[in-house]
Amino acid sequence: MIPNKINVAGVEYDVSEVETVIIDGSTNYAGSCSYSDSRIEVLNSMVPTKKEQSFVHELLHACFHEAGFNEQDEDVINRVSNVLYQVLKDNKLTFE
Repeated sequence: MIPNKINVAGVEYDVSEVETVIIDGSTNYAGSCSYSDSRIEVLNSMVPTKKEQSFVHELLHACFHEAGFNEQDEDVINRVSNVLYQVLKDNKLTFE
């Protein structure tokens, strides 16, 4: 289960499942992370596993941002978030 809020380095991010994720006018996204609004959005039409993967991906963007990494390599985020999601799931760490 994806939480409604998550604290990242002392910043509370609101998390929501939405009908459409829009970034720069494009709707071809599974999730987004807005640093200025402290908001993470995940596409609600995905199966639960994909929603969780997308949430971890966007959470990692928030973690990198709050750690001071203003320039982020999407390939690095993709790779690390996939591994992190697997570690959380396989070790029965839940989102509840």
